Amino acid sequence: MAEKSIKKVLQRHRLSGTCHMISFQLEFQILEIQNKENLSSVITDLNIIMEPTTTYSELKEFVSRAEERRDLFMFFRSLHFFMEWCDYRKRTFKHFKEKYPEAVHLPEGASASYMRVQSTSQPGFELVIVWRIQTDEEGTVLPKLDLLTKVPHQALELDKKGVVETAAVGFRALLSVLGIEAALESLLSVLCTEHGGQSPQ
Repeated sequence: MAEKSIKKVLQRHRLSGTCHMISFQLEFQILEIQNKENLSSVITDLNIIMEPTTTYSELKEFVSRAEERRDLFMFFRSLHFFMEWCDYRKRTFKHFKEKYPEAVHLPEGASASYMRVQSTSQPGFELVIVWRIQTDEEGTVLPKLDLLTKVPHQALELDKKGVVETAAVGFRALLSVLGIEAALESLLSVLCTEHGGQSPQ
């Protein structure tokens, strides 16, 4: 008798949308279970289809996580903040490219996840700022910046204090104190002033 009082309904839904110029389509199933006391519903299947894009390679990670957890709320929340961080990264890269056009290079465009800084007076000396946007297990979106160095072998031999070797650690410390824009400005202004790559103001 108890089983006859339980009603189950399986609904299939399809939803399309756009967030900051990124299109997506959701296909999901909701199972509704109703008994005399209450009505409960659960997503039993979730498929997220994003437009083919290599511009935001980090999308795949949190989309897969949202599908695995069948968590629509996490998907919408993470996508919103992810795209806001992508817009901020793009604006920041474009700003420094315009301010230091001879030193800053964006080989894959401002929407890519890295920026190269080359010395105009010291051939072979190069910094790469890698700025990835990651989501944790709970869907929280966080920026992660790293500094990679490319220095001629002769210069490394002269670096007795290990400045190049500890550059990445120093950059992360700078980020924690100054924030992203100020840390990048500090790094670029020193590099460009020392090596003559700063554009006229």
